[in-house]
Amino acid sequence: MSRLEAIWAEYFPDINKLNKVLIVFKGKWKNKFGHIQQTPSKNTWIAVNRLFQDERVPEYIINLTIAHEIAHYAHGFQSPLEKKYKYPHKGGVVEKELKKRGFGEDLIREKLWFKKEWPEVYHSYYPKKKGFFLNVFK
Repeated sequence: MSRLEAIWAEYFPDINKLNKVLIVFKGKWKNKFGHIQQTPSKNTWIAVNRLFQDERVPEYIINLTIAHEIAHYAHGFQSPLEKKYKYPHKGGVVEKELKKRGFGEDLIREKLWFKKEWPEVYHSYYPKKKGFFLNVFK
C-alpha cells in the first residue's frame, strides 16, 4: 500500500475517491510543501516538495503534507467532489479538518520544524547569497 493510500485509509476513510489520484515529488519550493491539481483527464495530481526526499525531513512532515492535500480533495478542490467552501484556506478550514482527523499535534510540530529546521535543509541546496543587494547596486 502506498503512503497516500495508507493515509487516506487511516485518516480519511469517509472520503470517497471518485477519480484516480496520483502523487509525485515535484518542485523545490522554499515556502510551499505541496499542491493539488486536477488534470485535463480529470485525474487528481498531488505534488509534494521534492526536497522532502532529504532524510532530514521527518516522516510526519511528509504525511501531514499529503493529508493537507487530501483535505483539499475532500473539500472539493481539484477533485470531482462538491465544493464545501468558496476558498480553499479561508477561516482555517484545512487546519480544522486536519485537527479533527488527528493531526493536531503534528500541526504544532510542523510550525516549529518549519521555523527551526527547514531553513537549514533548504539552504543546504540553495545557499544564501551573501551581499546580494550590495553587488547589485555597485
